[in-house]
Amino acid sequence: MSPASDIDLFAPVERDIILEIRTSKMKTMPGLKIETGIDKKLRSGRIPVSFIGLDEDEHDLVFHGGPDKAIHGYCCTHYPTWQKEFPEAAARFNRGGFGENFVTERMNERNVCIGDIVSVGDDGVLLQVSLPRQPCFKLNHRFQLKNFAPNTYKTSRTGWYYRVLHEGTVQAGDEIRLVERKCPKWTIERVQEYLHRTQDDVAMNEELAAIPDMGDESRKAFERRVEKLKAKEKRALNGNGEEAKEKWRDFKIVEKKVQTPRVSSFILEAVNPDSEAGEMQLGSHARLRLPNGLLRSYSIVSGTPNRFELGIALESPSRGGSAYLHQTAKEGDILQVGRVTTDVKPAGAASNHVFIVGGIGITAFLSMLEMYQKIHWESTLHYGVRNAAAEIPFRERVEALGDSVRVRLYDRSKGERMNIKDIFRNLPWNSHVYVCGPTRMMDEAMREAKARGLGEDEVHFEAFSADTTGDPFEVEVKSAREKSTKALQVGAEETLLEVLRKHFGDDDVPSSCEVGNCGTCKVVLRSGRVDHRGTALMDDEKKEAMLSCVSRGIGKIAIEI
Repeated sequence: MSPASDIDLFAPVERDIILEIRTSKMKTMPGLKIETGIDKKLRSGRIPVSFIGLDEDEHDLVFHGGPDKAIHGYCCTHYPTWQKEFPEAAARFNRGGFGENFVTERMNERNVCIGDIVSVGDDGVLLQVSLPRQPCFKLNHRFQLKNFAPNTYKTSRTGWYYRVLHEGTVQAGDEIRLVERKCPKWTIERVQEYLHRTQDDVAMNEELAAIPDMGDESRKAFERRVEKLKAKEKRALNGNGEEAKEKWRDFKIVEKKVQTPRVSSFILEAVNPDSEAGEMQLGSHARLRLPNGLLRSYSIVSGTPNRFELGIALESPSRGGSAYLHQTAKEGDILQVGRVTTDVKPAGAASNHVFIVGGIGITAFLSMLEMYQKIHWESTLHYGVRNAAAEIPFRERVEALGDSVRVRLYDRSKGERMNIKDIFRNLPWNSHVYVCGPTRMMDEAMREAKARGLGEDEVHFEAFSADTTGDPFEVEVKSAREKSTKALQVGAEETLLEVLRKHFGDDDVPSSCEVGNCGTCKVVLRSGRVDHRGTALMDDEKKEAMLSCVSRGIGKIAIEI
């Protein structure tokens, strides 16, 4: 066997040897409840190959296995490179580490192409290269390296999948021989260039979407991307700033239901459905324009862009929005819906997902928790309520989470209190935390996250309200559209967003959540000091931007819209 340093990974390869064959049964991952088939062990002797893979090889079928992912190949020459790049985990970078079935030495992402047909051994087995391997958090957990997985596709050391064209048997030592190369320009590495690194090239995405031998996972990803890129180009050609303008659509209340004494749910259905609306993103909230003139944003609990459900608590005291919906709105009424946005992204690199929620805050994360349950992501819900017997909205859905999500309920009527300090102290390795609840809960969680040194990419805060008052300040506003500069005053009870809208209109100053979560209302900060509020901006962004819905200037500031 050649030393890894002597192997030219860019050299063409038409023959290679299977050094090892590995399979596994499903096992619980160390420190988690979820099961995985990544821990593959050496096999000897002849091993049957069927259209779904190797005999006695099991997969988590949510993301792995199936005809397009029957067998995973990996180049063992990568392991010494990983050991040098991550010396703290060097002992874990050994053959089988990536959960591969076939271990080869020379075949790799630079000389293997999508659609390649290869024969294996002398028992008639024919395979076809179908997909690049898409890494997930399990690699992070296996190697005990946070955010390791993206390194695999950035360096094109992911491995690849085969589909089985002809069944038979294989064994270690069998020769892999290239029979036919259908797409010589599309190596695994080049596919990953447009799948991960250069995603906005319409022509390349179209070409990749048209490769018939590309597995569904990647082909459909390219198809969706082409659709989005063309829609974006179309909007740009139309011009006139149409993309930035908020479009209001009529929705009918088709169901209004009491969930608890304080919470009602509303199912809204588009009067004129949008066939190009796409999918509803997890953690979305909808901006409503009520008949009484108020604008409010509420979390979407489930649904599609044309039909979705909201859970709304009656505030005490109400600012008018929740009171109208609870006391006046009825089935059959028409409401206008504007932007539907999300400010939370699934933390795919995390091994654990920990939710800290109070009361109505469950509506912000319920759809996300259900999806995590479906795709077998390790999740824990800490949920505090006033009275568990009467005050859990969407009770059946919350209780159904207990099948695979760890649910810890805190009932204040029984004297139970959520200890946020303990939750943060006992966070499992590589956790992502999601927080939504009363201001006191949010503030305590922020303090604990900071005390534990958690980064901004490790905790997500979803606020339902925000303190926007403060000392009056002056703002100099440069308007790109009007090509003018105005000096404006923001009063103690006004927000910068409200003042900007009075003078420039809604379209020049977009917004959505209006409590500092989503970042839609961000404006460019040219000079001055700011009392930054909300959670949508990263620390490095605060030097050049501010959230106009919640943040306040100190003295005099200058911004650009």
